Amino acid sequence: MSPALLESRLPDLPPPRRGKVREVYDLGSELLIVATDRISAFDVVMATGVPDKGRILNQMSAYWFDRLGHLCPHHVVSAADAEVSARVGVRPELAGRCTVARKAKPLAIECVARGYLAGSWAKEYRTGARRLYGVDLPDGLVEGDRLPQAVFTPATKAEEGHDMNISFDEAADIVGREVADQVRGWTMELFAAASDHARSVGLILADTKFEFGLTDDGVIWIDEALTPDSSRFWLAEEHRPGGPQLGFDKQYVRDYLESTGWDKTPPGPALPDDVITNTRAKYLEAFRRVTGHDLAV
Repeated sequence: MSPALLESRLPDLPPPRRGKVREVYDLGSELLIVATDRISAFDVVMATGVPDKGRILNQMSAYWFDRLGHLCPHHVVSAADAEVSARVGVRPELAGRCTVARKAKPLAIECVARGYLAGSWAKEYRTGARRLYGVDLPDGLVEGDRLPQAVFTPATKAEEGHDMNISFDEAADIVGREVADQVRGWTMELFAAASDHARSVGLILADTKFEFGLTDDGVIWIDEALTPDSSRFWLAEEHRPGGPQLGFDKQYVRDYLESTGWDKTPPGPALPDDVITNTRAKYLEAFRRVTGHDLAV
């Protein structure tokens, strides 16, 4: 197992735009997106990374973009190492963790689909709320329950601090009604198709986040696709509503951090070795189940 890659270095290119996990280089007519091994939780980057996490995210996204690309246009030009090397030279440390992508202006909302009561929605539901951001929920649900129907639940994209859940009408005010209708439709189609595949390999896709961007040709699907960073994957055979589920995603890290008393403000703490090892194992298992093969490293 190689050490975690916390930062990429391509000195022949202009400095990248650095997100929590990805670093985006401008290649002129295209973008080079590098998935590092950084891990964030509660919108804060941790001091330690998870080895091979970037490769898992990049290759899992490539799988989903290929599998679901018939449902809506997307940004992927190629995730093949040969295509990356043709543009920036041979970079062994970047093998398996890069995508050449079309340029797009990201929409100012995140597009979330939820099929189960989990995360922030479960917390709000426990307070007695039954109408969450324009969506009515019935009485009697517990954490981990399947919702009566999958719902579109957009959020703002905070440059600093935490993203905020908003209603569909608020999302439409931000991006325009036509675009909001389009990305809601694509989000729910993608979620339904991905949920069916997840179920076929013994997983439940509880929720996931999509991002879309504007191009001269219209809206396209961008960023990552249905990874353990952006989704909650649960083991179907162990699904027991009423509390936390056995998952293959970042929830394991969130649960550890909640137990430490950390105040969820930067800087993020270092993660213990066992948390790093177990998180890597969970991500790898999600990758194997979803794609049907082992990670190429």
